[in-house]
Amino acid sequence: MKSRESLVRLRRFDVDEKRQKVADIEVMIQDFNQMVVDLDRQIEAEQERAGVSDVNHYAYPTFAKAAVQRRDNLNASIDDLNVKLERARDDLAEAFEDLKKVELINEREGERVRSEQMKSEQEELDQIGQIAHMRMDYQT
Repeated sequence: MKSRESLVRLRRFDVDEKRQKVADIEVMIQDFNQMVVDLDRQIEAEQERAGVSDVNHYAYPTFAKAAVQRRDNLNASIDDLNVKLERARDDLAEAFEDLKKVELINEREGERVRSEQMKSEQEELDQIGQIAHMRMDYQT
């Protein structure tokens, strides 16, 4: 019984760990998306200030070129994180299923033990009743 309880605790820890990983990845994606929005604003402002919006134009601002490159890198990172997020969600779902299986087995084992205890107690009560009945028959 103790080993089952330990297994349940281990599975819960695993689920919590995977849930935290999913949450961490989601936060990173949100942060990167916010950075992309900020870079888009900076790029737009720099283009307006320079009066040039064509990236291939010789007068296109260097800062804007660097910001575009950073934005593109962030978008690639977001794509990569989305793939990792799907994998992490799948891992979490699998860990959750494992936890439920172990909890169900543990619950069934507990019910079996309680049933055996009740059966044992009933047998004791039956014996007490038989002894009491025999004493009554003996006294009469």
